[in-house]
Amino acid sequence: QVQLVQSRGGLVQSGGSLRLSCAASGYSVGSYGNYMGWFRQAPGKEREGVASISSGGSTLYANSVKGRFTISRDNAKNTLYLQMNSLKPEDTALYYCAADYGGWPSAPLDPIKYNYWGQGTQVTVSS
Repeated sequence: QVQLVQSRGGLVQSGGSLRLSCAASGYSVGSYGNYMGWFRQAPGKEREGVASISSGGSTLYANSVKGRFTISRDNAKNTLYLQMNSLKPEDTALYYCAADYGGWPSAPLDPIKYNYWGQGTQVTVSS
């Protein structure tokens, strides 16, 4: 059974940094064909893709976070990370990690491409 357990989020000031983690069990983050992503959902808005990583290490970022956020993984710890720098108030949202099998899809920032989800963690950026 795949389980994704996220670290706590937090409250940070604009311009600050925060790192989210997502520990997997029943799923190998680095195995061939596996892929993972980070998503977020602000109140009243749809869930949107933030970043995704393939088993080969390819990454894709939403334009809104490109250059500020970095997705990475530690295969030994079986954990996915999202390093968030230069945070802005508009980054405030509930953040989710997600995972699936079968090869990195053509639209890896589309939530429908993922069947396994973490519990979500709140990130709030104050101005």
